[in-house]
Amino acid sequence: MNFKVEHFLSKKEEQEIVDAIRVAESHTSGEIRIHIEGTASIDPYERAMEVFHILKMDNTKLRNGVLIYVAVEDKTFVIYGDKGINDAVDDNFWNSTKDIIQNHFKQGQFKQGLIEGVLKAGKELQDNFPWDAHDINELPNDISKG
Repeated sequence: MNFKVEHFLSKKEEQEIVDAIRVAESHTSGEIRIHIEGTASIDPYERAMEVFHILKMDNTKLRNGVLIYVAVEDKTFVIYGDKGINDAVDDNFWNSTKDIIQNHFKQGQFKQGLIEGVLKAGKELQDNFPWDAHDINELPNDISKG
């Protein structure tokens, strides 16, 4: 199981994604994280909710954390936004971000899919949660793995 997770992205690719998270978060008070694991073992949406809580993403001041959860072996991913985001946006808010990631993933471009997804999520968040000078980075930008 870990073989696929550890080889899903190279260290260089991971760093490029972390850099994209930094760029995306520089325009919004929203927090974006990525979690990668082999298999969800339960419904992927339910697992994304669990991981969101485990990573303490529900502790942000404005409840504006976003998790991009990837289950490598299941060939699936979930974009999970906290209550603050979901209360502020339409139900289909994440569709354009999801489509970008999905299109890249179908072509085996996992790094590019995540980078484009992160940048798109950052732009989407910017309108509802603009960055201001008092913002602090409430969550780490690194990629977590299960």
